[in-house]
Amino acid sequence: MEADTIKERGRISAYVALTKPRILTMVVLMSAAGYFLGAKTIEPWTTFVAMLIGTGLTAGGAAVLNNYLERDCDVLMNRTRSRALPQGAVDPQHALLFGLVLSLLGVTLLALQVNILTAFLSLLTIFLYVLVYTPLKKISWWNTVVGAVPGALPPMGGWAAATGHVDLGAWIIFLILFVWQHPHFYAIAWMYKEDYERGGFKMLPVVYPDGARTFRQILGFSVLLIPISLLPYYCGMAGVVYAWGVGVLGVGMLLLGIRLWRSHSVQDARTLLMASVIYLPIFFALILCDSSLS
Repeated sequence: MEADTIKERGRISAYVALTKPRILTMVVLMSAAGYFLGAKTIEPWTTFVAMLIGTGLTAGGAAVLNNYLERDCDVLMNRTRSRALPQGAVDPQHALLFGLVLSLLGVTLLALQVNILTAFLSLLTIFLYVLVYTPLKKISWWNTVVGAVPGALPPMGGWAAATGHVDLGAWIIFLILFVWQHPHFYAIAWMYKEDYERGGFKMLPVVYPDGARTFRQILGFSVLLIPISLLPYYCGMAGVVYAWGVGVLGVGMLLLGIRLWRSHSVQDARTLLMASVIYLPIFFALILCDSSLS
């Protein structure tokens, strides 16, 4: 009996791992931030909670489907071969069904309890992430640019849940996240370029191994991030504290990008990655705390 219980817990853990909990949590928190920025409150609670649950289900479903589609590539890469599907902890057909059910439940909940626009944005996120970005990774290095679109949609979904529409503020947050993702993911691509090559993924450092184009992308988007991130200040969405804070964050990321460009080292890529990870919660904290929307 005890052995069966342990085995069942392991099976549940494997299914949970397929949903990529860390990414799921980040998506839900970004949606919550978008909701607050759009409504200036988290009321009504019922809509807010339904949005969080629905978004979490769709994010988890998309992650499971991504795992399903990439299972044969994941087994070839050191960083992914220990995932549930390559390890055989979950049957692939069960994973496919699990991902479809989560996605359907999430979109349905959003449509019935929030609004059609939020449900559409979640469905669009699933479509772009699973059916466009995922297969494009084996075709073209442009996958990073395309993948940045669904990655930037969660706050817009939260905004739509709160207001029933998307306006300039929602598009500004989308644009900031779209630009931010490029230094973030190109740093990852440089760190794991050999792994990606083994997996058959056409990431930019795999297609152009010398790194010149990768570092140009990192520097270009890091420079662009600074003025783009100041748009909330110039549009009256946030105040001077936000402007100074996000400006310092942007300059810091740019300096780290320059250091990576000079060194080409994996360690500097990892430092830039960590800086980009830190950037995101501080950005949202600044804009939420210094928002002049209320």
